[in-house]
Amino acid sequence: MPDRELIFEVSEDELEGGYTARALGYSIFTEADTIDELRDNVREATDAFFDETMETPKVIRLHFVRDELLAR
Repeated sequence: MPDRELIFEVSEDELEGGYTARALGYSIFTEADTIDELRDNVREATDAFFDETMETPKVIRLHFVRDELLAR
């Protein structure tokens, strides 16, 4: 039985702007300029990946990862 939750690791591109999201354990990747657009793109990418023969996750979680660069 597939996982009922799909987790996307979300990173913000501080240099160019926008966001990228990668599903953990699946080959699903998307990007967007805004958080709202990213949410829509994640749903669309998930729907495209899981066809009608597969059980889709019941919950999609966005896990935001923040890198911090310290200059020396």
